[in-house]
Amino acid sequence: MRVDVLSKEYPPSIYGGAGVHVAELVRALRSLPADRDVETRVHAFGGPRDEAGTSSYADLPELAAANPALRTFGVDLAIADACAGTDLVHSHTWYANLAGHLAGLLHGVPHVVSAHSLEPMRPWKAEQLGGGYALSSWAERTSYEAAAAVIAVSAAMRDDVLASYPSIDPAKVQVVHNGIDTELWRPRAAPDRVRELGVDPDRPSVVFVGRITRQKGLPLFLRSVAALPPEVQVVLCAGAPDTPEIEAEVRGLVESLAATRTGVVWIAEMLPRADVIALLTAATVFACPSVYEPLGIVNLEAMACETAVVATATGGIPEVVVPGETGVLVPIEQATDGTGTPLDPERYVADFAEALTSLVTDPDRAAAYGRAGRERAIASFSWETIAERTVEVYRSV
Repeated sequence: MRVDVLSKEYPPSIYGGAGVHVAELVRALRSLPADRDVETRVHAFGGPRDEAGTSSYADLPELAAANPALRTFGVDLAIADACAGTDLVHSHTWYANLAGHLAGLLHGVPHVVSAHSLEPMRPWKAEQLGGGYALSSWAERTSYEAAAAVIAVSAAMRDDVLASYPSIDPAKVQVVHNGIDTELWRPRAAPDRVRELGVDPDRPSVVFVGRITRQKGLPLFLRSVAALPPEVQVVLCAGAPDTPEIEAEVRGLVESLAATRTGVVWIAEMLPRADVIALLTAATVFACPSVYEPLGIVNLEAMACETAVVATATGGIPEVVVPGETGVLVPIEQATDGTGTPLDPERYVADFAEALTSLVTDPDRAAAYGRAGRERAIASFSWETIAERTVEVYRSV
């Protein structure tokens, strides 16, 4: 069975959890025993790649000045055409969903969609895409409603799919969690490298890793850490802002924070995995203040590095982080308009600050949560198991 995996992100161009998922899933699918009879090919956006079985597609020059959504559709057309000869197409995120939908129609094969996030749950993307948000929403809806199967990365994500697109047969939506490579993601102390990155490994620290986007809750987090004890460092691995406006908002909050305390470190560039692991290993607590998170692969990465997690109790996060065992979940009451905005942001900020403080001032408990987190990551989220379950979905359609 030939399976063509379609994705905007693929190594070396990865900036989010969906890209990590695709890269690891493809690696696991290609490592399956020969008797599973799965040949995996990849079609990804971007510049040339030299990986066997992988094709790359640059933006069409004719659309260089077009809305970003139209540029995406141009790439989708080229990918759909290139899927000739496949037995099944599997698309990830709205960027590639239209390519999968068209390839399925053009070549008469099933189209499987992985639900990492949903456009109706991210209305703030209208800030980023303008009228293109209507196009991305149309592409996602059309592709989901026509798909042979939808793979949700969490039970919460499955609920969101069915709420957003009620015409989909619930039997078509199956849960296969994200995974983590616990051999790659494991504690690795590198104090000298941590110092080079501007962080003191001998001081307690809270680390955030994520894109600068509304769903990650970074402005709320920056307000909460202002209440932390003064000896605690705040480390932000945060880049790829969705809009100039949110970048300016975050920059202003960071500057205000740095004016009142030491140890505020903002690393805006995309760090190599080894550097992220070094920072997580040195951290006392990892913070995930997301207001929308279908699963939250960053929490798995932190847990695999034996780092305690403080995260919002939203989306699929409670399916990963076990309160009182691997971390602390912060309650949140959210608007139902798709933004996930806290109904009482001051209460949420105060609760997040309290949760962070409770762990960062109790390093023994934080260390115990970290050890339990790694055990959970190994036991419940291996990519080998996830690849097998994904192939089961393929064969079901």
